[in-house]
Amino acid sequence: MTRYISLYRLFLTQRIKALMEYRANFIIGAASTIFLQASSILAIWVVMQKVPTLNGWNYDEILLIYGLITLAKSINHMFADNLWTFGRVYIRSGGFDRFLVRPINPLFHLLADRFCQDGVGNFLVGVALVVKASFALHIAWTPLKALVLAVGVVSGGFIFIALNLLTCVASFWIVDSVPVTRLVFDNHLFAQYPLTIYPKAINILLTWVIPYGLASFYPASYLLGRDLGWLAWLSPLAAAILLFLAYRFWEFGLKHYSGTGT
Repeated sequence: MTRYISLYRLFLTQRIKALMEYRANFIIGAASTIFLQASSILAIWVVMQKVPTLNGWNYDEILLIYGLITLAKSINHMFADNLWTFGRVYIRSGGFDRFLVRPINPLFHLLADRFCQDGVGNFLVGVALVVKASFALHIAWTPLKALVLAVGVVSGGFIFIALNLLTCVASFWIVDSVPVTRLVFDNHLFAQYPLTIYPKAINILLTWVIPYGLASFYPASYLLGRDLGWLAWLSPLAAAILLFLAYRFWEFGLKHYSGTGT
């Protein structure tokens, strides 16, 4: 474990050095996600001017939910963005084969090969939204609530990573897994809002099958003292189970990988 931590630090250092060679590109990449998120938040604000509450949730409470899932997503964006391009960039070109002849875990190498600066923008937006919402809602922060926030964000990040890993493994057979990944990933858009506004089937889907709700709605419910808040404590368990399943599926795909012939 110590070896891989040291290796990751070296990979990250070299990546940041490369990014700093083109500082304007780094800033633009981070800023672009901020503007993209701002447009989505503006759309929510416009809707909430006409509809002050959504099934009992006001604008600032929805911002809290939105901020939490944005923080979780930013972890995936910064540290596991290569899972999106695994098929297109590594499998199709044959570049993944070089990972297989090096004395480190190929999945670790794939993840460490790129730090995505765009995720920094998402992280900053998430922090700003949580801070703004907590002040507006007068949340009384306690050590336990701070723990729920930290656990929810980190576990949520790993839920995103695990689900993206599960779907990107399809690249071993179909080369380009982006459509499969997007089919699952885009469900997180539902979790930017209170799950109670959706039909029961979507509630079940986003809680027990594709549990993005554990990264947003349930931690927010706990922080606000709502009835379903206790489910926030399930997020570490869900993340652990999904990571285990995703890694085993990765090993299965890797075992059957035969290259692209390039």
